[in-house]
Amino acid sequence: MHNSTKKWLFTKISSLVLIPFLVWFIINLVKIYDNDYQQIVNFFSSQPSKILFSLFVVIAYFFSALTISEIFEDYIRDDKIKNVANKSLNIFAIVIPLFTIIGILNL
Repeated sequence: MHNSTKKWLFTKISSLVLIPFLVWFIINLVKIYDNDYQQIVNFFSSQPSKILFSLFVVIAYFFSALTISEIFEDYIRDDKIKNVANKSLNIFAIVIPLFTIIGILNL
């Protein structure tokens, strides 16, 4: 399978997987929107919310990294700049969800 075909397939699969997590997050965000700080911490401290939110963050960053790297491929002509941009994007796509998950797990 060609590399661009794999990337396209991963983008489509991750977008389909992301939909139920996004619906779950929106429904729960509406529920906790007017709550006080302690109730929001309690929501993110419960075990199902920790796991689901962590998966949501990982999948969302995976999807965004794939789509942004496609933009880099299309619009950046210099290969050195394109490689640096893609590497930086991959680092941020790993580091930011990792810090978010660590923060959620420490609640």
